[in-house]
Amino acid sequence: MGGETNVFGRTVNFKGVPFDFCLCICFTARLMKVLRHNDPGFARKLDRLCAASSLFDPKIESSSRSIVGRVELKGDAALIEFSRRFDGANLTVSTLRVGDAEIQTAGKVVDGKLKAAIRFAHRNIRDFHKRGLRKGWSGQNAQGARVGEKYDAFDRVGIYIPGGTAPLMSTALMTVTLAKVAGCREIVVCTPCDKEGEINPGLLHAARMAGATEIYRVGGAHAIAALALGTKTIAPVQKIFGPGNAYVVAAKRLLVGHVSIDLLPGPSELLVLADASANPAYAAADILAQAEHGSGHERCWLISASSKMIAAVKKEIEKQLPNQSRRKYIQKALNKNGWLIQVKSPAESIRLANRLAPEHCELMLKNPKEAAKEIVTAGALFLGNDSPTVTGDYVAGPSHTLPTAGAGASFPGLTVDMFQRRTSVVEYSKSALKKSISVIGQFADVEGLDAHGRSASIRLNP
Repeated sequence: MGGETNVFGRTVNFKGVPFDFCLCICFTARLMKVLRHNDPGFARKLDRLCAASSLFDPKIESSSRSIVGRVELKGDAALIEFSRRFDGANLTVSTLRVGDAEIQTAGKVVDGKLKAAIRFAHRNIRDFHKRGLRKGWSGQNAQGARVGEKYDAFDRVGIYIPGGTAPLMSTALMTVTLAKVAGCREIVVCTPCDKEGEINPGLLHAARMAGATEIYRVGGAHAIAALALGTKTIAPVQKIFGPGNAYVVAAKRLLVGHVSIDLLPGPSELLVLADASANPAYAAADILAQAEHGSGHERCWLISASSKMIAAVKKEIEKQLPNQSRRKYIQKALNKNGWLIQVKSPAESIRLANRLAPEHCELMLKNPKEAAKEIVTAGALFLGNDSPTVTGDYVAGPSHTLPTAGAGASFPGLTVDMFQRRTSVVEYSKSALKKSISVIGQFADVEGLDAHGRSASIRLNP
């Protein structure tokens, strides 16, 4: 297409320019919605913004519940059915699992530079999480009994790695590596395939190098159901880890009890707190990066007390967007959940950050360390102008699997000790029991549980 059109009162000649680029120009002005503290109904709009969450969307929950029920009823047949419906892939029972030969071939075709990058990131991630392993301990209580804790790795765990429009080999490293460091014996990966039934070779290589023992070309809520409930091909796991779209997260939430889960990591989020010291070009670039994942449910906010900063970031987004290869995904996300929010004061920005409980929180502030002390609900904090979220996504060390949609108020990000099961250990001697018997008797009498009391006293008065 070519010719002229009127864009915001100005005639623009776009002859020879790709039409999607022209659409990009038309849409940038309304990409990020602006909300100011002196706007009418500001508090009400802010309440709606903070309440928004895909975790409890009734339509998503209903669809996910239906998928889970189908897998429970039909097993492998349901996995094949949903793979055809959602991924366009014609799988069979024998092709659900990725064979060793395919994984070995993937390792041979992956570019050497990419392999080096995977090793670089893997080393940082492994070394970081080795420090976080929980260790058992034992000591004496006041009566002389031995008490303590022991930590054992889950024997069989499931790892979900999103697919869709981007092969997230970084997510394989940020999840599977932790399971391996913890000592899990069986590490089962599920990830969606393309229409030909293929999985990106880099992702396969990263998953196997990090420690995956089984890989299945199954994605979506049906993969979570298979990991939790089991099918003829996929044996059930003890705990499920990993991020996913809104349907994956809903399925994880619905299946708690059948299986343990790590947290509720859904579509990506970024909150930037900016003052006059912030670089608006950096802030805009980081917002565009988090919006490009492709689900359309990503959420991006910038909060500042400075109207100049709000305007500068908005201008930078409009400037940078046309150069992004995934601009159609960015537009979709920011049109739906992109906000530039001007607050009265820096203190108000901290309060709002804690209300939103963002997955990623960048502190582009003059004193980011001071602000970090006050932010207690973010999945991860990135301090200063030179700490973009992408460092956490790929190489810093902490897992990028983080709570979203407000779940950060209750859930931490993924840590290696989540792959360990805690057991308390108690050992009483006759002497220690004798020192405790009167208190045990008091509780048993008050609660009306005389057999409880006798189970202790019989050892002292046979």
